[in-house]
Parts: sequence; structure tokens; C-alpha cells
Amino acid sequence: MEKQKVLIVEDDVDINNLLMKILKKEDYEVVQAFSGSEAELRISMEQYDIALLDMMLPGVTGEELINKIRNKSDMPIIVVSAKTALEDRVNALNMGADDYITKPFEAADILARVNSQLRRYRKFTGAASSDELKFKKLTLNESLREAKVNGQELNLTAHEFDILCVLVKNPDKVYSRENLYETIWQSGYFGEDNTVNVHVSNVRKKIKDIDPDEEYIKTVWGIGFKLCK
Repeated sequence: MEKQKVLIVEDDVDINNLLMKILKKEDYEVVQAFSGSEAELRISMEQYDIALLDMMLPGVTGEELINKIRNKSDMPIIVVSAKTALEDRVNALNMGADDYITKPFEAADILARVNSQLRRYRKFTGAASSDELKFKKLTLNESLREAKVNGQELNLTAHEFDILCVLVKNPDKVYSRENLYETIWQSGYFGEDNTVNVHVSNVRKKIKDIDPDEEYIKTVWGIGFKLCK
């Protein structure tokens, strides 16, 4: 089986090398970049299965790099940052990151997050069915991982697509934040975590930019979310 390729983008040599050792022990193929500019060049030359990146990078910043990756790929992005404020985490998720780990970190946590992201990504990209899912003016193609509203493509992150897909498949079901988190992220849910809210908000905004007169996702107060019929 071909090894999965991880791109580590971290300007601190010691931390970069530590992440490399952690992942190589699990038989991942690891490519290191020590600046945002170097990472941008590597991404333009070859494909990766997942990226781990710091936000404070020389050259191209972490924020800019996330945008550049999202413009061409929906591969999982895990931010590994010394910034611990909720605002920094929310901003990274809003920009398109799939997960956020604060420094200092534990090796077991890094591996669990990487394994979880890749497991989820394989699950949703490996679907054999090419059937389209439709709701109002929204069309989802699971096999191609394409989402369109009124024929216009939605630029969704991997998690945003997955959330929308779960809701459209079960239009009458109300999903709690815990349901969505455990289904999409495949890990335990912590009640104070704002991750699901941020991703649902992003999906709503992107749909509304194309179809401002229609509501697609309804908040069921005290419970969670469902499609708005």
C-alpha cells in the first residue's frame, strides 16, 4: 500500500523535526517545509494527503497558505499553533482549516488527529456512488465532491461539504452539534467546542452569497441543525 504523504510547514526547525519523527514512526511519508513560500512551491509541484502548518510563517503566511491550498484542493489541513485564544482557532477554521492543535502538543494527540482526518477524508472521497443529492437549488455530487447552487459551484472545505452532505441525506432529521461533530470529525465532542457552529455558519454564508432569498439550514434552538424546508 502506498504511504500517505504529509506536508509539515513549520519554521521552527526543532518542532518541524519533532513532527517529522512522530509521523515517520507511523510510516507516513513526510515532506518538510520551513517557510510558507517553500510550502507554496512544494504544493505546486506535487500532491499531499494532509498538511500540518503553523500560522506564523516567514514569506507566505499561514492564513495565505490555507487560502492557496483551498483554491486547489480539499485535502485536510491541521493548524499547529502557539496561539491558544478561541478567536485564533475560529479564524483558522473560518479560513478553511479542518482542525487546530495548540503548542505544546503530545505525540499521541498529533497522531490521533492526523489519523482521524485521513480516515474521514478517505471515507467521504472513496464513495463509489456518483448519484447526485438535491435540495432546493443545491446539488451535491459525492463521488466528485462537488457542490453547486443554481449551477454555480460552492467553494467548500472538506468538513463543510461533509456537513452539508449529512444534512441533505437526511432532510427531516435534526442533528445535534454532538452528532455532527462525532460523525464528521470522528472523535469525542466537548460541549464548549464551537467548531460545528463555525462550519455551519460558513456553509450558510457561502450558499447565501449565491442564493440570498432562500434558507437552506435551520437552527433548532437547544438541539442543533436540520434542513430548512
